[in-house]
Amino acid sequence: MRFLKNLFKDFVGLIFPELCAGCNTPLVQHEKVICLLCMAQLPRTNFQNDKDNMVAQMFWGRVNIEHAAAYFYFQKGGRVQQLLHKLKYKGHQYIGTELGRMMALEMQSSMFREINIVIPVPLHENRYRKRGYNQSESIARGIGEKLGIPVNTDILHRAIANPTQTKKHRYERWMNVEGIFEIKNPSMLANKHVLLVDDVITTGATLEACAVELLKAQGCRVSIFTVAVA
Repeated sequence: MRFLKNLFKDFVGLIFPELCAGCNTPLVQHEKVICLLCMAQLPRTNFQNDKDNMVAQMFWGRVNIEHAAAYFYFQKGGRVQQLLHKLKYKGHQYIGTELGRMMALEMQSSMFREINIVIPVPLHENRYRKRGYNQSESIARGIGEKLGIPVNTDILHRAIANPTQTKKHRYERWMNVEGIFEIKNPSMLANKHVLLVDDVITTGATLEACAVELLKAQGCRVSIFTVAVA
């Protein structure tokens, strides 16, 4: 029966092949979302094993973060940018879920292993309705699924629909996110170690603003893990 199922799947794949999200070549058996060649060429940082990495240093003297890291380097025109573009603007949420699973595998034996709850950086409800989903939530779901850790999208709330950060300079990014987040039911975070998840970190302004609010909960600790660092 398994042989027949695989045979049928291979036959369907000849007509409607599943394509790699990174390079658009057909995936072969046992490959999922991203082909093995792209997986090998993705620019990993290995920051999850380095407490003093460049992402962690972004928050020094700004907000008390337990650990911070990014999984990949973001390179303009590179495969990571292609993956995140498809995730964020083309509706391919499965890419975020798969990236989250990949991140989770690295977390299991790293400084991130003692996490109690995963929280994605939220979108404002207006932007969420327009896009239909939150790309950071897709990533968080992959992490939570693989590690068996709950994902919460109700506690951290974006109260103000601030303009996009994309073309803003460092100081403008900080000013653009000041006071835009709030937490609901802070008692749910009491004595919890939160993993704050986002797609790309540039200056850290958005993540800092989120962490400031989360840390208002009694005994809450915050770590940060993003797909990429620009």
